[in-house]
Amino acid sequence: MIDVIFLSLVVSGSATVLAGIVAIPAGIFLSLREFRFKRVVIWILNTFLAVPAVLIGLVVYMFLSRKGPAGPLGLLYTPYAMMIAQAILATPIICALSLSAIKSLAKETSETARALGADTGQVVITIIKQGRFAFLSAVIMGFSRVIGETGMTLMVGGNIKGFTRVMTTTIALETTKGNFETGIALGIVLFFVAVIINVFFQLLQGE
Repeated sequence: MIDVIFLSLVVSGSATVLAGIVAIPAGIFLSLREFRFKRVVIWILNTFLAVPAVLIGLVVYMFLSRKGPAGPLGLLYTPYAMMIAQAILATPIICALSLSAIKSLAKETSETARALGADTGQVVITIIKQGRFAFLSAVIMGFSRVIGETGMTLMVGGNIKGFTRVMTTTIALETTKGNFETGIALGIVLFFVAVIINVFFQLLQGE
């Protein structure tokens, strides 16, 4: 059970970090820049929020399968496949929440910083500092979404014991086998992970 919990945290944590590296700069860019078809880009971003996770799993499965473009890499049914799928799922979530949270903040901060003579790099750094809690909240939401995902993770990971078995897939497996004690125990762990993350976030906000 410890290995299952550890793998869940590593896979989902890594996927969330990868998604944040892409999504947060994208959210800042969308909030600061005016360009043609910006509304279309935001519309596409919001559309991806409604895409079922199992569809993302299917696309990743086809891409990583033996006959897929990345088939020779042998990533299917590995933790890396789960990271890729979860990162794709988390990216639009983090980006949309970041954009929504800092939309007004970015405009005001940008105008004030430029009036004081700041260049583009300094403006971006100032926005990141001012919106750090908004970004952190978006990342936490992304992590909470992917760590609780079952179908997609099962599809690309295969639920292989000792290799790709994580908490959600273990809960599903043990419940179907009638081992409700294990399922309940892991469900409690998932709950406490959420509690710990939110407590940590509140402490950071307090500081």
